[in-house]
Amino acid sequence: MSDSIIRTEQLSRWFRRGPQEVRAVDGVDMRVEEGEFLAIIGASGSGKSTLLNLLAGLDTPTSGRIEFRGTSLDSLSRRELASYRALRIGMMFQSFNLIHHRSALENVELALYFNDCPVRERRSRAAAMLERLGLADRTAHRPGDLSGGEQQRVALARALAKNPAILLADEPTGNLDRRNADQIMSLLSDLNARGLTIVMVTHDVETAGRNARRIVRMHYGRVVADSGASGEARR
Repeated sequence: MSDSIIRTEQLSRWFRRGPQEVRAVDGVDMRVEEGEFLAIIGASGSGKSTLLNLLAGLDTPTSGRIEFRGTSLDSLSRRELASYRALRIGMMFQSFNLIHHRSALENVELALYFNDCPVRERRSRAAAMLERLGLADRTAHRPGDLSGGEQQRVALARALAKNPAILLADEPTGNLDRRNADQIMSLLSDLNARGLTIVMVTHDVETAGRNARRIVRMHYGRVVADSGASGEARR
């Protein structure tokens, strides 16, 4: 489809664990459409985080193909792939992945460091994004001085500061209590309503069902169900 932002064909990622071959992702065909909110669900070890890392260009397929807006990632040079990650992809992680000796503002600024963004503009954009997410009074705080919910909002600000084409979120509420988890999901739903494409990995079926417009279920590296907003499964 012309409006697919990401498409995979027979995408696989296998690992060798001693004498055993682990097929973390095994022949996945999938499309992500522009403006979609897609949740990938499955038990621990189902391959959902590995799939997300492949889409982000953080890992390399064993076989198969990933296309971003019609361009195959395996056709990109190392520099071009780094540019894809730096400019096109926003990432959120369960563990926040903030730099603990840096302030909230500095953590967000770092997302713009590789974008040839002037220092003054980096600081201005980072501060504006933190203010947008309700953290204007937390810019000088380091991660250790912030609550879990505040740390995840800093992580979201960092992901959004570079104006990515797609946000990839790996268990973004996994380390949060229900109140903070609901706040993060409300922010993601609002961003999606404004047009941002989101792919979220979660083990929380209830959270996925309340917020995502489409749910893909994985089991042992394979997609076993794909349901749209109508709730009708496509296998």
